[in-house]
Amino acid sequence: MTSAPDQTAAATAARRRQTQHKLLRVEKAIGQLRRERSRLAVRAIAQRAGVSATFLYENADARGLVQAAVTDSKSRHDRVTQDEHERIEASWRERALNAEEQLTLSHNEILTQRQRIGELMGQLRDFEQMVPGESVQQLATENTTLKRRVQQLFQEHRALQERLDGARSNLRFADKRIADLEAQIVELERKAPPMEH
Repeated sequence: MTSAPDQTAAATAARRRQTQHKLLRVEKAIGQLRRERSRLAVRAIAQRAGVSATFLYENADARGLVQAAVTDSKSRHDRVTQDEHERIEASWRERALNAEEQLTLSHNEILTQRQRIGELMGQLRDFEQMVPGESVQQLATENTTLKRRVQQLFQEHRALQERLDGARSNLRFADKRIADLEAQIVELERKAPPMEH
């Protein structure tokens, strides 16, 4: 017949083995959730490991495993959010810079063409007094061509300005969206049940 102290020792050893088995399942569940890039939360870990959330809160070793996993997941998530924010911002910044560069080139071209038209108009007035009508007609044709080119450049200038405005607007929208998402993350983390120590 087994004595009471022997029965108590056996029960304690069984509970210890059961706890160790649960801790191994918790570690395995955390590893699986990490590989699947799932959100590491107490309920998700408990469900995957087949243990109660109470066990994760009350057992010091389990609580330590969960806290470490949640902290690591949060910092990884923050890094991903920051990287995505920087990628979007860099993309829109590059588009805006390209649009500004094209706008500057277009503006310079318009100024050059205006100067050329002014020079030709002056030459045309001079030639009207000294050359036959055919040369005057040739200059008038070139002048008309240049006017069309200036008109085309004005249209390109307007289109580039609209693209630049659109790029700036999209950048502002992306910044606001990222700020909203970060605020939601902070709010969700604030509402999450606190881990007991």
